[in-house]
Amino acid sequence: MSADEAPGAPGAHPLRRVMLISGLSGAGKSSALKALEDLGFEAIDNLPLYLLRRLLWPGEEPVALPDQPLAIGIDSRTRDFRADGLLAQIDESSGRDDLTLSLLFLDCDDNILRRRFTETRRRHPLAADRPVSDGIELERQLVAPLRDRADLVVDTSRLTPGELRQFLDARFAPDRTPGLMVALTSFAYRQGLPREADLVFDVRFLANPHYQEALRPGTGRDPEVASFIAADDAFAPFMARLGEMIGDLLPRYQREGKSYLTVAIGCTGGQHRSVFVAESLAEHLRRGGWPVALRHRELDRVE
Repeated sequence: MSADEAPGAPGAHPLRRVMLISGLSGAGKSSALKALEDLGFEAIDNLPLYLLRRLLWPGEEPVALPDQPLAIGIDSRTRDFRADGLLAQIDESSGRDDLTLSLLFLDCDDNILRRRFTETRRRHPLAADRPVSDGIELERQLVAPLRDRADLVVDTSRLTPGELRQFLDARFAPDRTPGLMVALTSFAYRQGLPREADLVFDVRFLANPHYQEALRPGTGRDPEVASFIAADDAFAPFMARLGEMIGDLLPRYQREGKSYLTVAIGCTGGQHRSVFVAESLAEHLRRGGWPVALRHRELDRVE
């Protein structure tokens, strides 16, 4: 039997990869499904829960599934949608050796969602005769249990469709090494914390290149800025402890079955210190054999 076949009963099927995509209306679910489709997933939107059960538990009459992995969109617009019903199906499928099931949740700031619906003149699916804000609030309550249980939460508030595609490409491309993926994000505290972050580190204690006129226009990726930050007496011991701590945690997260870990590094403007620390940590983790996706939130917004 090949390594990608499930052991056990006769006629075992190849390991089936199913990704469920949920979240708030307007947060980018359609864009995410399209991006995954371009990566080779068979994309299905708004699949009723009873048909999802038919796919996951085909019974005596097996469903002929495509060879490629499945990406299935399920949210409050889905017929017979119930968060507890979806979670029950996820629980029933856990531990199976013929199926790997994950849940991706797309979140977004309420103000951004209101603006998106206003600009596109779309009606919120839960606010046909009510203000958009009422629909957003109701939907957030309905899908909250899914966000709590998601394997990966992506906050699209500051992501363009292209940036969301890049984000998904880095994590779900077919040639990505299986196992725990580390997502490193630099950010500016004055722009708010990344809501998808699992671990957050504040590097505002390091010397700030912003106050050096020659360095201010640069970023933490420039050699002169990097040298200035690295010359701070606090930098080397901090990086040593940070690298050791993250390196010790990753195998433990992986043993617990976590597929994605998002580490956010913040400074005041998100241009210098957080960028250099994130770059340095990414290099350290890659040398240790961990797959790393690196994003500089504030730099990506201006490039």
